[in-house]
Amino acid sequence: MIIYGTALLAICHLLGIIIGDLIGRALGMQTNVGGVGIAMLMLIFARIYLHKSGRLCAISESGVHYWGAIYIPVVVAMAMQQNVVAALKGGPVALIAAVGSVVLCGLFVSFINRMEPKTEVEEDGK
Repeated sequence: MIIYGTALLAICHLLGIIIGDLIGRALGMQTNVGGVGIAMLMLIFARIYLHKSGRLCAISESGVHYWGAIYIPVVVAMAMQQNVVAALKGGPVALIAAVGSVVLCGLFVSFINRMEPKTEVEEDGK
């Protein structure tokens, strides 16, 4: 079975992990800071860009939609495994990064929702 969109997901994931590691090192930590979330945002932006430029066929786009939908539970599961108490004992940087990432993700979600074209829902005559 061929799973379309996997290459795009893999590229976004690898770039997100690299960027997350670079952000962690810039903040003085030896850990990844937000790499999976960055990868998810990159996947969303890549899908929108490829769709608008006409470079994404319908089958690949449905595969990217699938991976985008499955990626959110993966992110939640990974976040649940982190030791929050140890992160908070590590200093205020972890708390600032957490609050900042929540605010930034909220802003990005709002921005992405405004970029999507509006579609009308068809009524079934009831």
